[in-house]
Amino acid sequence: MKRRRLWGTAATAATAVVGLTGVLVFQQASGGSGGEAGPDAGPGPGPVRAESRTERLTASDDGRSAALAQRGTERFSMLGVTWTDPAARFAGTAEVRTRSVESGRWSHWLRLDGDSGQGERGAVRGGTEPAWVGASNGVEVRVRAGASTTSGLPAGLRLDMVDPGSGKVTAMEPAAFAAEETEQPAPGGTPPDGPETSGAPLPEATPGGEAPTTPPAGEPPVSEPPAPSDPFDPSDPSGSPDPSETPSSSPPPSSPSASGTPSPTATVSMPPAPPSNAPRPPITSRAGWGADESISPEEPGYLPGEKIKAVVVHHTAESNSYTCDQAPAVVRGIYAYHVRQLGWKDLGYNFLVDKCGTVYEGRKGGVDRPVMGAHAYGFNSETTGISVLGTHTDTAPSQAAMVSVARIAAWKLGQYGVDPAGTTTLTAGAAGSNYTRKAWANGAKLSFPVIHGHRDGYNTQCPGNALYAQLATLRSWAGGPVTGLAVKSVTGAGVSGTTYYTKASVTVNWSATTPSSLISKYELLVDGKVAATTAGTATSAKATLAAGTRKVSVRAVHQSGRTTTSAAATVVAETTAPAFPTKPSLALRTGTVNTTAVPLTLSWKATDSASLKEVRLTAPVAKTYGPTTYSAAHTAKSAVATAWKMTAYDRAGNTAAASVTGTPVILQETSAAKSGTWTTKSSTSYLGGKSSSSSSKNASLTWTFTGKSAAWVVSRATGSGQAYVYVDGVKAATVDLKSSTTKYRDAIWTKTWSSSAKHTVKIVVVGTSGRPTVTTDGLVYLK
Repeated sequence: MKRRRLWGTAATAATAVVGLTGVLVFQQASGGSGGEAGPDAGPGPGPVRAESRTERLTASDDGRSAALAQRGTERFSMLGVTWTDPAARFAGTAEVRTRSVESGRWSHWLRLDGDSGQGERGAVRGGTEPAWVGASNGVEVRVRAGASTTSGLPAGLRLDMVDPGSGKVTAMEPAAFAAEETEQPAPGGTPPDGPETSGAPLPEATPGGEAPTTPPAGEPPVSEPPAPSDPFDPSDPSGSPDPSETPSSSPPPSSPSASGTPSPTATVSMPPAPPSNAPRPPITSRAGWGADESISPEEPGYLPGEKIKAVVVHHTAESNSYTCDQAPAVVRGIYAYHVRQLGWKDLGYNFLVDKCGTVYEGRKGGVDRPVMGAHAYGFNSETTGISVLGTHTDTAPSQAAMVSVARIAAWKLGQYGVDPAGTTTLTAGAAGSNYTRKAWANGAKLSFPVIHGHRDGYNTQCPGNALYAQLATLRSWAGGPVTGLAVKSVTGAGVSGTTYYTKASVTVNWSATTPSSLISKYELLVDGKVAATTAGTATSAKATLAAGTRKVSVRAVHQSGRTTTSAAATVVAETTAPAFPTKPSLALRTGTVNTTAVPLTLSWKATDSASLKEVRLTAPVAKTYGPTTYSAAHTAKSAVATAWKMTAYDRAGNTAAASVTGTPVILQETSAAKSGTWTTKSSTSYLGGKSSSSSSKNASLTWTFTGKSAAWVVSRATGSGQAYVYVDGVKAATVDLKSSTTKYRDAIWTKTWSSSAKHTVKIVVVGTSGRPTVTTDGLVYLK
């Protein structure tokens, strides 16, 4: 057998359970109550002592209301309303308001959530859930019975206030239980499941929605543990005991003597800590959050079957306004309230999680052991309880809290091979009913989701509607597979539609909705084969692809081992450059001619074996054209040889270049061979400042040049006539120069050949009736 240590002071003889070996051990060592201090256990500096005090509520004559008048108090941060009989059900409303230490202002009225259930075996008081109100030094309380209940309020109502301490710890270490680690628990060493629970139950269904309370029972002292000689609550403002508050039959907890000699501790059988198929998240130990072990001296209990079959999710039904630095104090406050005020033997939950995602060890006995909690009435013996700090009736839990709940649930269930996304059958340890009024008898076998809400097995709103709505997500995150996995983009590649193109190397980017801390790894698949493996925190990976069309996807491996593969992206890898089946060429076009801007057309055609992306003109100007554009209008300086350079790009990044050079040349009318009568006109509007005009039928001008494109340039007006155009002696066109607006230097007719050659262009005046005049400004050709 292996000897283990469970941190906490020993139980007295009156409370020791069967199964102890009789060995008494004191251990001076740091560490949490988990039995072993791992890297996440915290420094174990020692306990933080919480202070508690009570104020009785004054009941009305008819017993249907009670109140505490507004008053100043010693500092506190958590409160709850409690009553004498732990079995009594509270049917009504309890509201408080408090005065802030920092601002001195009074808060709005805060309604305390339900009641904390029927407690656990040995509980001495019933009570509402505790509420975190922050550092306060004043309070006012009002309590009313429900309209439909006839039994009034529970007897012995009082306000319980807890100051969880400043967080400054003492140097004293707690004593330890020395546990014998065996395969089976000692006979009788595990308490039976029974009336152990925490949460926020609703009243049993009655007309009007209220439930009758049970008759009050005797009320033991439950506030700050008194000295044995004074069994009464020392904070009682009356200075005398309440006749209804009689001393408990259990002796007070043992503690170190004045000389510093610690109490002896007893050994208790501990079940083994099985390995988990999921990684263990960081957990703040009880020492880490400053648990004062002297107030809960009883040894831990373990599940009778030594197996956790389900996780019950709770909220603590407190304010969400606490800061993450305050969270350990919130845990200490709950601990003190459960133990000192309600009389439970320890904190009810196995784990607590704050809104920043920090996980805290709850009930002692070993975070890696099947510790029996007091959180799920009738189902404690097969479950572990995780409670999120705060109230989540309307406010959804934070992403960080959700992730931590999923991680701790996966780890604990993974110790016993239980699928977090599955269902399980639990045996009821007591008769009961749940939030939807489903009822069952003691011993009934009921089906539950493995991760379920407290309300599924008990009549309570817990864990609140907003958190309850997230349970399906928690199951998915904890049990897998990874959800929401998709390839988002492929960088280092061009894209057309849904197809990517690359030369070879790409970076594949993806996303998933499952948090990365629950993912073991990602695998980048190319045609179904692993090309790269990354950590679960990664969102991209690189790969080099062989030429051809490839299917690229991502496979996510959840920490459970379940896998998910994304839809595949099509990636074409190719290194073939685009081609110019039609090389760039130039042709003169119609339009206004200037010596610095002769209108012309640039034409080309580019193609690619996979997918052409664009064609860019890089000189003499920069322009970009789509893959299906084959020409563009430009201008060029006359008498200047201009190179037109183009580059074609495919979507993989391959390129091809091509170019053409052209020189526009202006031939003035004076350079033409003339026949008939022509008159010279002068104006700055004409090319070169002059033009030739004729009204004589058959008068002509002939230009001879060597080039591949020509354009006849004229002046036009409403009275302009017609002319014939002959090319290389053959009539090519009849051109009408009439225009509703006056135009100068207008290239009205063009002709282009496939190659440069010697050509003649002759224009002949038609002599149109009523408007015979033709005015020519010259000829432009392209060489």
